[in-house]
Amino acid sequence: MLMPESITGGVLLLWFILTAASLVFLIYDLETNTPAMWVMKLAWVLIVLYGGPIGLFIYLLSCRQPMPGTHDQFIASHWKQSVGSLMHCVAGDATGLILGAIATFHLGFPNGLDLIIEYLTAFVMGLLIFQALFMKSMMGGDYFTAIKKTFFAETVSMNFVMVGMIPVMAIMRMKIPGGDDPKGLMFWGISSLSTIAGAIAAYPINSWLVGSGLKHGMMTAISSKPVMTGMSGHAHKEPQVSILKKTGVFLLSAACLVAAVWITSMFVEFKFR
Repeated sequence: MLMPESITGGVLLLWFILTAASLVFLIYDLETNTPAMWVMKLAWVLIVLYGGPIGLFIYLLSCRQPMPGTHDQFIASHWKQSVGSLMHCVAGDATGLILGAIATFHLGFPNGLDLIIEYLTAFVMGLLIFQALFMKSMMGGDYFTAIKKTFFAETVSMNFVMVGMIPVMAIMRMKIPGGDDPKGLMFWGISSLSTIAGAIAAYPINSWLVGSGLKHGMMTAISSKPVMTGMSGHAHKEPQVSILKKTGVFLLSAACLVAAVWITSMFVEFKFR
């Protein structure tokens, strides 16, 4: 049973007021207290924009240094490194997906085609900016090498982000009036909720990727050293993961994505023309 429109509007208004306050605090803290790398700062801004006070709470737990000069030590634990990996992945994927949703709405595409385009825009945004650009300095400044080296990690991570986002996004946009219209608050409320769902679904794979040395975690501007291991310490660890295991992880992510779309199709009829 849906809440009355007045109550829903009030909840959304409160959410966006809290989101605005969270953004103000985050930006101030990033400029005055926490020495995160610039791409990580951008990721946190987007995460709090989409995740509101929940995104800020995660930032406070995992990234905000408690005292000046302690950021490097504060972010060293595996779970915080995994959160850093997750956050810039979700920031890029969610941004690409939302931009794709805005474009397809104005173009009047059917929802099945919407889903494909949104997946592709999310993948491009996540890979080309929030993965490859972030890793460029670690690859001797070679952007195209960074794209190649981060392709696997971005693919499997994004698949799991979509496992969380697609059911929430597609079902709610279809069932709630105005849920697919970017000019309305409901669209942005659904986008926030689906982004949070995507982050929850993608945390385990990001934890594995960081622990396996296949993906970097949180970075600090104090040392400017990337962390490629989920264990304590900041030494770079070359990936020791077999092609067979990578293939298995990729197939698992693809199977979970297909299952998420299949479950969604039980509630939403996908049309392609």
